[in-house]
Amino acid sequence: MTERQYAVAIDGPSGAGKSTLARAAAEALHILYVDTGAIYRTIGVYMYRHDIAPTDAPAVIAALPEITVALRYDEEGLQRMYLNGEFGDDPNSVNAYAASTFYAVDRYASYQRVWKDDYAAGGLILSDRYTTSNAVHQGGKLDGAAREEFFSWLYDLEFCRMGLPKPDLVLCLDMPVEIAETLMRKRESDTGTKADIHERNDKYLHQCREVARQAAAYFGWTVVSCVKDGKLRSIEDIHEELYSYVKKCLEEA
Repeated sequence: MTERQYAVAIDGPSGAGKSTLARAAAEALHILYVDTGAIYRTIGVYMYRHDIAPTDAPAVIAALPEITVALRYDEEGLQRMYLNGEFGDDPNSVNAYAASTFYAVDRYASYQRVWKDDYAAGGLILSDRYTTSNAVHQGGKLDGAAREEFFSWLYDLEFCRMGLPKPDLVLCLDMPVEIAETLMRKRESDTGTKADIHERNDKYLHQCREVARQAAAYFGWTVVSCVKDGKLRSIEDIHEELYSYVKKCLEEA
């Protein structure tokens, strides 16, 4: 007997909570969440790039078989849309400014839809990565003066033009690449997972550490070393130092 397949549609007016409910249900039930809005936008981008007017129905229909839209999920369960593999698998295939814009727009959407109200009400926001990641990962694609020029552009884009909140405190964990690689290999062994293309790239990891240090000096981040006397510090020890900085920041606010 063939197993029955189910598809559930959730609809309603804007602001009713369709996307929020659908994502929560998909996560709880471990089922595929299809963001049709993202699919529409992806197809729209394709038509725009190929100079096909959205009002030209025959041309749009004729182009559909040429489009490959894939739904993929990253390790955090977030849905990503990929259009015909145009951006490539190599992060360096997309220049720093274009890639940063992708992430900045995604961050802006998260701010508007998820945590803006809490922030406005005086809530304490703790972010695992923020605009800082653009500085580190995209800044590594540039050298010398071009990198600092990029830092300046990034600050203006995300904080001034897009209006994202400036963090009151940025804590940058510094880890020697050799120790980080050892920890990643252990994680792979313990969890049965594989490192991504960045984590397997020794040159990339060294580059990120160099850029992180430069960005920290440029933006005034607080750098916290994860090692002492050549040995990895305990989680509790690192935690205590991080907490001391957070506590001081809150007391001075």
